[in-house]
Amino acid sequence: MEEQQRSPDSSSEDCTVLENVAAAASRGAASCPRHGDNVMELYCSLCDMAVCDECTKEEHVEHTTIPLRDALEQRRTHLQEQLGAAKKRLPEIESALQLLTEFQQQLTSQKASIEEDIHSTFEELQKTLNVRKSVLLMELEVTYGLKQKVLQTQLDTLLKDQAEIHGCCSVVEQTFSHGSETEEMLAGKQVSEQLGKLASQEYPLLPQENDQLDFLVETEGLKKSIHNLGTIVTTSAVAYETEASGDGLRQCLVGHPTSVIITTKDKDGEPCKTGNASLTAEIFTPDGSVADGEILDNKNGTYEFLYTVPKEGSFTLSLRLYDQHIKGSPFKLKVTKSADVSPSADGVKKRVKSPGSGHGKQRLAKKPASMFSTSKRKENPIEDDMIFRVGTKGRNKGEFTNLQGVAASLDGNILIADSNNQCVQIFSNDGQFLNRFGVRGRSPGQLQRPTGVAVHPNGDIIIADYDNKWVSIFSSDGKFKSKIGAGKLMGPKGVSVDKNGNLIVVDNKACSVFIFQLGGKLLTKFGSRGNGDKQFAGTCPHFAAVNNDNEIIITDFHNHSVKVFNSEGEFLLKFGSNGEGNGQFNAPTGVAVDVNGNIIVADWGNSRIQVFDGSGSFLSYINTSVEPLYGPQGLALTSDGHVVVADSGNHCFKVYRYLQ
Repeated sequence: MEEQQRSPDSSSEDCTVLENVAAAASRGAASCPRHGDNVMELYCSLCDMAVCDECTKEEHVEHTTIPLRDALEQRRTHLQEQLGAAKKRLPEIESALQLLTEFQQQLTSQKASIEEDIHSTFEELQKTLNVRKSVLLMELEVTYGLKQKVLQTQLDTLLKDQAEIHGCCSVVEQTFSHGSETEEMLAGKQVSEQLGKLASQEYPLLPQENDQLDFLVETEGLKKSIHNLGTIVTTSAVAYETEASGDGLRQCLVGHPTSVIITTKDKDGEPCKTGNASLTAEIFTPDGSVADGEILDNKNGTYEFLYTVPKEGSFTLSLRLYDQHIKGSPFKLKVTKSADVSPSADGVKKRVKSPGSGHGKQRLAKKPASMFSTSKRKENPIEDDMIFRVGTKGRNKGEFTNLQGVAASLDGNILIADSNNQCVQIFSNDGQFLNRFGVRGRSPGQLQRPTGVAVHPNGDIIIADYDNKWVSIFSSDGKFKSKIGAGKLMGPKGVSVDKNGNLIVVDNKACSVFIFQLGGKLLTKFGSRGNGDKQFAGTCPHFAAVNNDNEIIITDFHNHSVKVFNSEGEFLLKFGSNGEGNGQFNAPTGVAVDVNGNIIVADWGNSRIQVFDGSGSFLSYINTSVEPLYGPQGLALTSDGHVVVADSGNHCFKVYRYLQ
């Protein structure tokens, strides 16, 4: 009964008893306070106290006692075990402290970046207002001046006529009053004709201008727009409470679209009600990523991950929120072939995953993996337009895992954005490996998901980093120099350089195109989500190219078209529609322009490369029939006049003959 009434905080009592026992031990044997000089050499476990032999015969007669020294040893052993268990928790606490510190620093950095953006935005608006104010004041001054000039000219004319009449009348009147008859006859003869003229002359008596000057301005709509201008986007979702559901967590069929529902929750396990959380998904085998998909934001705290896997086997599905695994992630995924369902058996094309982060219709033919068993340059043994290919799946030099962007330098190099290997690889025009650079991470100078690459005329290498949401600039030998677009970009995919050395950045996630100076100043932004001429559907603008007229050419993935804008972002033309015929597309990706202004387009879903003239009229195909492409992405023209394309599904890049 006494034992049941002990304090629940027994660990603190244990420490107190141990301290008392240790103190007594340090002084030697302690005397019993109830029995004089009797030594307390025993311990009553029921009462948790030291007792003497006499005590065991009285109030502790039915209690179990053991030697005090043994009790002390047991207590020490127990506390040592607890001490060890407690110390084992220190590393994870230290790790959590470091993570929280990093989050605080990142949050502070993001706040500073947004503050800068807010100041910059409203300073630009203020400049625009001041310019408009100056224009209106100048327009007022000019309009007033023109009206004033007309009225002043009329006024001067009337004053002159008035003075002439007064002068003529004065002469006649003086002659009548003071002149002789002879003078009167002579004067009358001289002024009669002039008086007649003045009397009959037409004078500008009515105002030749009006006095209207009004200022019309409607500010209510503008005030409302300013009142709602900008918003701070965030969510309280945390990864360890966020859950995923759906059959797509466990299994799917080869080539068939599959979905997973993600429900974000806050630290208390309550569902979040707003969207815009940073979610990433990856499907991979132990040797690397094999499929990407599209995450659709339902704007209510739930998200749908749509994906398609091109081959059977056992895979891992990783779902991360703010770069942390959600509850249950990574998931084990089994991909099987369907015995009775064909992707095109019903005559309807199925929607499948985009290599970048979107969906499109796909009709692909993939060669066996054994054909690409070497990372070295491999000549084309059969006659089509391919000269050679380089690469196989892997993480070593000359190997790739989801290669995307492609660029070619004037000094004869080919650059590949190796997305899931978090690096850029550089080859000579004849396919010899030269260099590789890039360290995985989210700090400046590190790469998280490089998707686009371009070469500046000064030799700098420009890299669009989709997951880091910025563009990194490296020297030609791979040394980090700077980053631009942080806080402005949501998911940069493709990047190009215009004739003025400015950077054209295709923001796949924001459905916009940004134009930056090399130093990072934003010059202009155009495009929005939609199906109009000036819009891009879904998360779909992919890559960009620039022609000799400094016009910007963008591939609109989900709208199955290519759009052309001038250097200011004004829409000029578009071409293409959904289909498999000449000039049609099934989700276009890479794009390049030759010296004659012809436009070369990688047709991702149709696994082909098409060539158009500058006005968008179909010209020809590049012959890729013998060793078909599988989901081509980035595309460029090499300095020696060939076409190089990222054959992402086959984990290699291919170089083709091209007759300009």
